[in-house]
Amino acid sequence: MRGTHDIGGLPASEIDTETHTMTFWEKQIDALNQLIGHADKPLIHPGENRKAIESLGEDVYRTLSYYERWTAGIAKLLLEKNVLTQDEIDAKIAELRAQYAADGKEEIT
Repeated sequence: MRGTHDIGGLPASEIDTETHTMTFWEKQIDALNQLIGHADKPLIHPGENRKAIESLGEDVYRTLSYYERWTAGIAKLLLEKNVLTQDEIDAKIAELRAQYAADGKEEIT
């Protein structure tokens, strides 16, 4: 069975070959991925995050950007490994939303 991410041989839209300038939050996710996945004793092995991303389900996978998928995969694994709870993640998101609002920035989704 073909996974959501597997589009090999299927018609697809054109590939954007322009260099992507990473946003601050994308750099943070990239750094987090390096810290938890490439240490001497990785918390999450690279293959685990790939599997978590691929298991997000087609609807979720297709609506998220590349780094949003990374974020969702990391969160899923940290929950599965009991490193964080959903309540802790929700509280941090609420804190960040409040901070963004206080700074007059766009709301984060």
